[in-house]
Amino acid sequence: MRVVLALGSNLGRRIEYLQGALDALFDAPGLTFVAVSPVYETDPVGGPTQAAYLNAVVIGEGMLDPRTLLDRAQGIENAFGRTREERWGPRTLDVDLIAVGGLTSDDPELTLPHPRAHERAFVLIPWAQADPGAVLPGRGSVAALLAGVDGGGVRLRTDLSLVPPS
Repeated sequence: MRVVLALGSNLGRRIEYLQGALDALFDAPGLTFVAVSPVYETDPVGGPTQAAYLNAVVIGEGMLDPRTLLDRAQGIENAFGRTREERWGPRTLDVDLIAVGGLTSDDPELTLPHPRAHERAFVLIPWAQADPGAVLPGRGSVAALLAGVDGGGVRLRTDLSLVPPS
């Protein structure tokens, strides 16, 4: 199954945290690297006043169940000092599970696809770059969804990039 994850960081060594997350996601068995988007700097959405984020989208393929993927993502966040003190607050690392194949889940701890992905330019823009033909299950093509969001707070960082895992 195709797995789509969104990476974000707005504290500390942001690009190093994104690279570390990318490496860690594919360091364990069960997930094969497919693509990574360019890096974008984005204005924060919701929550308190805070610094800009670096964001990217990573695509993999594997047969891991969504709960295992979520546990892996949260373990990586914790390894990079993520704390959960304030909803939508600043963070060293955020690894969001956006979609796992065409699976859906209404579990409050693991909603699939991600319940706000269709309205977040900081997810849709990099995702469209990594996979131009992408489809968000239950919502439609990522390219069409992009037409309905304001991408003004999302800026390509041509001076930064993530290195695909080897």
